[in-house]
Amino acid sequence: MARLRVSVRLDAPPSVVWDDLRRLDSHSEWMVDADVIRFTSATREGVGATLECDTSLGPIHLTDRMTVTEWVPKRRIGVRHEGVVSGQGTIRLTRRPRQRTKLTWSEKLRFPWWMGGPIGSWLAAPVLMVIWRRSMRRLEQRFAGGRRLQPSP
Repeated sequence: MARLRVSVRLDAPPSVVWDDLRRLDSHSEWMVDADVIRFTSATREGVGATLECDTSLGPIHLTDRMTVTEWVPKRRIGVRHEGVVSGQGTIRLTRRPRQRTKLTWSEKLRFPWWMGGPIGSWLAAPVLMVIWRRSMRRLEQRFAGGRRLQPSP
């Protein structure tokens, strides 16, 4: 199982960060490996919402099926991955001094046998960390200057 964790300090309070993060389909605007996110449930937020995320990592293209398992406004979103790669993920928001927020993204991912199983997970972890750190830099730019920036067309 690959265990990954990245963090970033955002120049906005948790309420502003939450207003952006709660729109789950907008995560593809800052997640480097996420191409498109589609809801597969009528609900778009909260526990029980389901979605699919088409992801690309070089030549590998997968659809990540997720169910929201935790939803604590302004604090935490948890998901269960149910696609080819399975596991759990959590995004946590922590208030910091001077109207800032620490965002921590944690994942525990299991790779199927044809992707190398545990060895594939071990080999993929450093690559995923590079990609997720790039995603964190993109997210940080959304909040530069203390307010949410609009995505570029």
